[in-house]
Amino acid sequence: MTMSYYSPITYQVPPSEDGWLLKTILQKRMDVSRKLLSRLKMTEQGIMLNGERVYISVRVYAGDTVQIRMEQETSEDILPQPLPFEILYEDEHLLVVNKAAGMIVHPTHGHYTDTLANGVVYYWAQKGEQFRFRPVHRLDQETSGVLVIAKNPYSHQHISEQMIAGTVDKRYNAWVHGVPAALSGEIDGPIDRDPAEPHRRIVTPDGYPSLTRYEVKEVYSGAAKVELKLESGRTHQIRVHMGSIGCPLIGDGMYRHPLYSKAGLSAEEPGDQVPVKQAQLRRTAELDAVEQVQLERVAELEAGERAQLERIAELEAGERAQLERIAELGAGERAQLERIAELDASIPRQALHAVRLSFQHPVLRTELVFEAPLPPDLALLQAKLQRETAAAQAPGWDQNER
Repeated sequence: MTMSYYSPITYQVPPSEDGWLLKTILQKRMDVSRKLLSRLKMTEQGIMLNGERVYISVRVYAGDTVQIRMEQETSEDILPQPLPFEILYEDEHLLVVNKAAGMIVHPTHGHYTDTLANGVVYYWAQKGEQFRFRPVHRLDQETSGVLVIAKNPYSHQHISEQMIAGTVDKRYNAWVHGVPAALSGEIDGPIDRDPAEPHRRIVTPDGYPSLTRYEVKEVYSGAAKVELKLESGRTHQIRVHMGSIGCPLIGDGMYRHPLYSKAGLSAEEPGDQVPVKQAQLRRTAELDAVEQVQLERVAELEAGERAQLERIAELEAGERAQLERIAELGAGERAQLERIAELDASIPRQALHAVRLSFQHPVLRTELVFEAPLPPDLALLQAKLQRETAAAQAPGWDQNER
């Protein structure tokens, strides 16, 4: 059976390495991992010296040409599907995309289609190319921005090692509730699963070491834009860390502001219900204030007023408890909660964007820098915050005009 190979990766032996073992060249100069080296040794044209297959125990000399070849692969378990995605960069070793919010990176149990992988595999097939889908890192479904996909094991290994060594620079923009107490700093908080809700993560002393550096870029009315740099790559790291310092991400339905739970609002309850419940609270208070008078006039009430009173009386216990919890909040907290809910309702996902990524090209060894422009939803959110902040600083501003 004839094997198909990707283009070879080539190294020319300089005079300073004359007489070295081929194994040393492969591991120390070409950075071939032990795992990949074992794989190449089993491949007919995996390791070539001056066009000939050789053992890695031979010596090389100045001017010799060393080549490694990897067999072509496909992702047979991924269904090709025509899906749009934005390409930032592509060559024979890498594909860099600007992932859209709402798109899962790789098929998962129960979600086998409509992922970035489906779209990329289809794109390659249309070009007559064969690659296995190898994302070097992941982004949450609702996080947008730069994502790197390796086209072969060597590229994947090389960039992964850079990530482990901390030489990959990953930057994110996040729009958060409130403003961090320090305008720049680091959040050093171990992260692990929440025992009560395993799909969530929490900061806990027994968790995995996690470090996030941040810098506030813009301050708004009740919110801020923050640039973040990850020094580790834990699941939901930015969302968990920002929540841990009291600045959860706007629009994040999983890691919501603590005022929601303080007000008795469940995690499933949409934030835009807060103003409705505030109105209910005000109406209930008005009714309580004149309750005795109403009771005396029940017989005289018109049908519409009687229906209103009956609806208040028929509130379920949970609804009453929520209203009571909101009533216990101070006026300042109620106003803050209404503002938080308004911002959360203005965007259907967490306001997080992988804006910049830089690393060394696995073959060319040049520095690559990629930036992803803001998607429309975040551009609109940022414009809204800037506009409201400018208006708040203007004389005679009324916050009800937001």
